[in-house]
Amino acid sequence: MKIAVFGATGGVGRAFVSQALAAGHTVTVLVRDPARLDIQNDNLSLVTGNVLDAAAVAQTMDGAEAVLCTLGNTANNPDMVVSQGTVEIVTAMATHGVRRLVVISSLGVGDSKDQVPFAFKMLMKTVLRKAMQDKEAQEALVKATNLDWTIIRPGGLSNEPAGGNYKAGLDRSISAGMVSRSDVAAFALGEMVSPQYLHQTPAIT
Repeated sequence: MKIAVFGATGGVGRAFVSQALAAGHTVTVLVRDPARLDIQNDNLSLVTGNVLDAAAVAQTMDGAEAVLCTLGNTANNPDMVVSQGTVEIVTAMATHGVRRLVVISSLGVGDSKDQVPFAFKMLMKTVLRKAMQDKEAQEALVKATNLDWTIIRPGGLSNEPAGGNYKAGLDRSISAGMVSRSDVAAFALGEMVSPQYLHQTPAIT
């Protein structure tokens, strides 16, 4: 499978790229700074650019069969970059006839607000308010498309190695806890290859 990845230099994105390549997939990633992705593989192609640049997004999308969107907010990004970048991604998908989209969001977004602890709810209303609003907007626009989408909502992210020791699914009793970025990446890759949650928002924790 040829996969386009947006957000490849983040923890989940980097793990996903490594795992996808190890599984024999062909991966094209959009990066602002190629030096930040220290992965070498004949099946990996890098496009230098910004997710808000329609031409760069289209180039990354060329020939893709599926897309991973794991965009995140960083200090040097403009407000709402996640949702605005996702607009460019779904637009390019429509143009190129790509249907499969897996998005990494967060527990606490949408109808999962009661799955996070009180302390995190307070953070969502204060220091994380803009980031969570961005994720809310992203999820809404993805759900409004006719794409074959899945939105994955992790709990807290750690850098532990992938161990497969996680809980995932649609049960609203699943509460936010720590999960490794590598396990989230593995779950996303599995969902991309063999979809179990089309048009759904599974939690992973």
